Amino acid sequence: MATNAIDQTRRMLSLVTYLRERPGAHVQDVARAFGITEDELISDLDVLPMCGTSFRGGDLLDIDTDGDRIWWHNPDDVAEPLRLAADEATALLVAARAVATLPGLRESDREALLRATAKLETAAGESGAASSRLSVTFESEGGVFADVDRAISERRRLWLRYYSPARDELTEREVDPIRLFAVGHTYMEGWCRLSEDRRTFRLDRVAEIRLLDAPAAPPELELRDLSEGLVHPAAEDPEVVIEVTTGGRWVAEYYPHDSAEELPDGGLRITLRTPDPASLRRLALRLGGEGRIVTPPELAESARRAAREALAAYDEML
Repeated sequence: MATNAIDQTRRMLSLVTYLRERPGAHVQDVARAFGITEDELISDLDVLPMCGTSFRGGDLLDIDTDGDRIWWHNPDDVAEPLRLAADEATALLVAARAVATLPGLRESDREALLRATAKLETAAGESGAASSRLSVTFESEGGVFADVDRAISERRRLWLRYYSPARDELTEREVDPIRLFAVGHTYMEGWCRLSEDRRTFRLDRVAEIRLLDAPAAPPELELRDLSEGLVHPAAEDPEVVIEVTTGGRWVAEYYPHDSAEELPDGGLRITLRTPDPASLRRLALRLGGEGRIVTPPELAESARRAAREALAAYDEML
């Protein structure tokens, strides 16, 4: 049975206690105890070494496996009483309050989190009071994250109205979700029934979402390696330079780029690579007076020509 992110987090917290009390535990026995497959357990063990008691990167869990047994090399160090600096306490309190508002969180977990937050606020003193003036807003507001997480857990298909900045349009499509992940923003990877191909959807661009009764049945796909980012333009792809004013700075957020150099007037000089530079003419038209293509010169001229033709067509309509 598929497990959502919240259930997995709960399981991994229990796994820490379980492994501390059972040094050298067998993979098969641990997987059976938690009711998961050995592959799922190994996946959890790949994440645990990135967890620990310090936001600054120290005191991480030193856990590894040889495929048969699991070893935790520093359980006593990690079990020492936690001492939080003021900035760590503030960060933890802000994060805890934000997580408590997530849709899909079980009420018992929410109540436990709020109780722990109240205790931490008392212990933090002035730092705790300062943290109450800070807030975090998740991109998943409106239930998008919760719906995607539920669809993955229940293996159900999704219907989306999705905004595509490259085409500047909303499209409707059915998607078999595969996974959620975060690379700067939160994304869903899924099999798009409209394009009959794997697609990545940014959650804050989902205008509307609905769970369908149809089962999700994506083809067997090898998951992409996201360790170096979401988009990997090829070195041989043509380079395009775009200059935008302050009103066009959103381009750097929506389009993968090599660099974004600050300009004296508050704008940006954005350098990016694309296998199809002509696709950026639509972007140039959207920007209007808030941006222009600098190079390559033939693309800049093509964008100017497209703008003149659009204006002429508009004049004919008047």
